[in-house]
Amino acid sequence: MKNVSFFLFAIFVFIACKKQDKTETQLEKEPRVVWQPYDEAADLAATEMLEQTRMHLKLINSKVLDKNDIWKTLEPELDFFSEEKYNDLKKFILEKNIPTIQQQIKDGKLTYEELTLFYIYRIRKYESDNALSLNSVISLNPKVVEQARDLDKMDKKNIDINSIFGMPILLKDNIGTKDMVTTAGAVALQNNKSKSAFITERLLDKNALILGKANLSEWAYFLCSGCPVGYSAIGGQTLNPYGRMVFETGGSSSGSGVAVAANFCVAAIGTETSGSILSPSSQNSVVGLKPTIGVLSRTGIVPISSTLDTPGPMTKSVIDNAILLNAVIGKDDNDVISKAIDINFMDSIKEGSLKEKRFGVIKELLEDSIYKIAVEKIKKAGGEIIEIEPERVQLPGFLSILNIDMKNDLPVYISTQSGSDITVKNIKDAIVFNQQDSIKRIPYGQQLFEGILADSTTTEELNVIKENLKTIARNYFDTHIDKHQLDVILSINNYHAGYAAVAKYPALTVPMGYTGKGEPKGLTFIAKPFSEALLLQLGYAYEQATKERKEPANYMD
Repeated sequence: MKNVSFFLFAIFVFIACKKQDKTETQLEKEPRVVWQPYDEAADLAATEMLEQTRMHLKLINSKVLDKNDIWKTLEPELDFFSEEKYNDLKKFILEKNIPTIQQQIKDGKLTYEELTLFYIYRIRKYESDNALSLNSVISLNPKVVEQARDLDKMDKKNIDINSIFGMPILLKDNIGTKDMVTTAGAVALQNNKSKSAFITERLLDKNALILGKANLSEWAYFLCSGCPVGYSAIGGQTLNPYGRMVFETGGSSSGSGVAVAANFCVAAIGTETSGSILSPSSQNSVVGLKPTIGVLSRTGIVPISSTLDTPGPMTKSVIDNAILLNAVIGKDDNDVISKAIDINFMDSIKEGSLKEKRFGVIKELLEDSIYKIAVEKIKKAGGEIIEIEPERVQLPGFLSILNIDMKNDLPVYISTQSGSDITVKNIKDAIVFNQQDSIKRIPYGQQLFEGILADSTTTEELNVIKENLKTIARNYFDTHIDKHQLDVILSINNYHAGYAAVAKYPALTVPMGYTGKGEPKGLTFIAKPFSEALLLQLGYAYEQATKERKEPANYMD
């Protein structure tokens, strides 16, 4: 027995030494990457020369978060993931859609663990480089590699290639995730250990991998007035991969759009109140869907407006958008507007065709050459083009919807969803908290927060505003949709997001092309409520006919 014990002990020591040797050797080959702060003065000065006034930046990197902390807990996993391995996997992952990646995993060319490590490695690779960093990610899930390994142990034979199973997804950091903090980019919520949002639970139920949290315009861009889109105190200034410190990222789902565009994840989820999915999707050449209010639950998401808020998928392709939408639909009894949707959006896009569909084309927008070319391509594919001239109308009282809803909705979120460490209870508390260190917490001010307190609109007055705006906006679209029996109206980027928001109409933006300077633009399809299947069908048909999306040039390695 003594000899046996000695033998087993010797085997254990041998294995331990071999593991230690391997680790040391690996570390010698792949030294840990460390992000180094740098003097931002020259970069900040350069933004003063830009035409886009909101790009005049005061800072680039967060003064609150050390970037090294983003991937710190996952460094031991990356010690065994080499640059050579990363390069070997690129052909299986970069710019590939979900069905293609799933099929390669089923074929044994790739594992869920390798897929996950690839994205973590890639995020660290670019975000640690001060010449290429995009500030698109606020945090990574420390358990995600372990969770990916667990999925690799399962039989992959019956996994649907059109499913979200094992796909690493980034969530905008106003969407609750139980094992991670949910900050909305704000120092006041830096330690917010919230409950998981309903849509997060839907993803987990389908074995998706929550890779981490994406940066955003702080408080979903309802904090400061005229400040840069894509900035948050926690995440710093999100930058556009197609023109770093040249083009805006769009907001407020800035990090979600940038991360998808730069291939930092398979897909992401953003949120929109008015343009916050459509804008960053268009600006970063990705597909973004703003669903009808009620298609997706808002429970567990830091709110602006219970009237207008909705999450939505942001992806590199329409197929992936449909797959992600399938994964998160479901009636939520805790969200009074939530609907039961019984549609397989992946199946519906296969019926997509531009032929004989009727498109309302806004005559004024035909002055944009990229939009005009897109319209001509639709016409060539058999679509019927009807030029329309919507009457320009104002949306009086729009801001009051946001003001009064956030004044009421934020305290409800904090009392029911946030962690116990959160000391602010309402907007007034948040204003006072920010004033205690304004340089670090609100470098661009908090004019919109202050406007919330100043708005004295009553509940009765607000209800009148909501109904009035819904009528105005629906008439804006329906006058032409009904008269000409249109399937959709075509817009650019988030140009008509405000109208779609108060009308509660869904909208889908698909990459449409690039300006002479290389700035992306999106073709935006707008239709009547609960027309998501139609939008995805037409978006897919347009995407297949044009294939406009291009990988950002400096992020192809």
